[in-house]
Amino acid sequence: MTLDETETKRLRIAVLSRSFVATGGGAERYSIALVEQMAQRHEVHVFAQQIDHDWPGVHYHRLWTPLIRPRWINQLWYAVTSWWVTRSGFDVVHSHENTWHGQVQTVHVLPVKYSLFLGRSGWRLVARWLKVLSSPRLLAYLWLENLRYAPDGLRRVVVTSPSLRSILLQSYPQTANALDVLLPGVTRVIGPSSAHNRLAARAALSLPAEGQCVLFVANDYRKKGLDALLIAMTLLPADVYLAVVGNPAHIPPFRLMAQTKGLDKRVFFLGSLKDMDSAYTAADMLAHPTLEDTFAMVVLEAMSHGLPVVASVEHYCGISGLLQDGVEALLLSDPTNASELAERIKLALQDTVTKSCLTLAATKYARSCLWSEIALQQEKIYRSSITGQV
Repeated sequence: MTLDETETKRLRIAVLSRSFVATGGGAERYSIALVEQMAQRHEVHVFAQQIDHDWPGVHYHRLWTPLIRPRWINQLWYAVTSWWVTRSGFDVVHSHENTWHGQVQTVHVLPVKYSLFLGRSGWRLVARWLKVLSSPRLLAYLWLENLRYAPDGLRRVVVTSPSLRSILLQSYPQTANALDVLLPGVTRVIGPSSAHNRLAARAALSLPAEGQCVLFVANDYRKKGLDALLIAMTLLPADVYLAVVGNPAHIPPFRLMAQTKGLDKRVFFLGSLKDMDSAYTAADMLAHPTLEDTFAMVVLEAMSHGLPVVASVEHYCGISGLLQDGVEALLLSDPTNASELAERIKLALQDTVTKSCLTLAATKYARSCLWSEIALQQEKIYRSSITGQV
């Protein structure tokens, strides 16, 4: 096949993602969005353990899962079974998981190696290695990760933010020539909601019609900073309330925390939502005081709805490295500082000039991040993994 034929050929693509469910989190929504785009031009097959998605032209393959926990055994099982069923018959295998196979590997999380060994030397490093060597779980994750980033002339490694690229290079410098940065996107830019639509969305979600709604979206409430946000709520006016969207399994301890702080009538736990548009439409702003996010798709999604955003700086939140403080978003130097968080939320809600400027700049930025354009970049990466030409 000639190079020209490769550049125009309809590809048969296998996508590996253990949980192909839109409510799963940013990594899942990223993989789903790309599949929806690619299915318009290519033959796409999804291999997953959990599937809650239906899109024209996409072929779904649910892999048998004998056990979900412990997670590290399930990860090994998925790596083996997904390799077995995709070892032939596809032009490209695209993995969003910690697996050893797949010409295209998209990385959504911090490397295990980085998390384990960052900043450790001397006896602290020895102690950490002893911990690793005594843990089958850590050994399995590191083994898979080392295979995933082993040098391969055709393999492409895709990261979702420039900050993650720097981190990956610290841990696996051998990936330097294989790395691509492909930022997450949005399907469309809706812009600010009208007063009528906001009231309708609040009614649909059983939220108060009056007052100002701060939105928090996460599947790991603690890692994304809900502790600090609940404390910040005690420093905000009584007409400000909080809508929490995400993993319902995390609700009980935070509901108790809200009650002990006298916030039980100002904090609304909505659980997981398949359609996030209603939550963004109902809100006045998004608060994302995350402690760890390689990108934070929720921030970009909120911006596409014209919402002012308060988010952690780049050290904690990858997208913030692409935003200007006070222009596209208000950035927190310390997401654990409830006082700073409360002041930034007040500014976003109460200062009409700041709110208007944030809305305009956020919407403009979101328009430069459409999945339709990002998918074309992904397609180039697919073809480079076939031809070896970047």
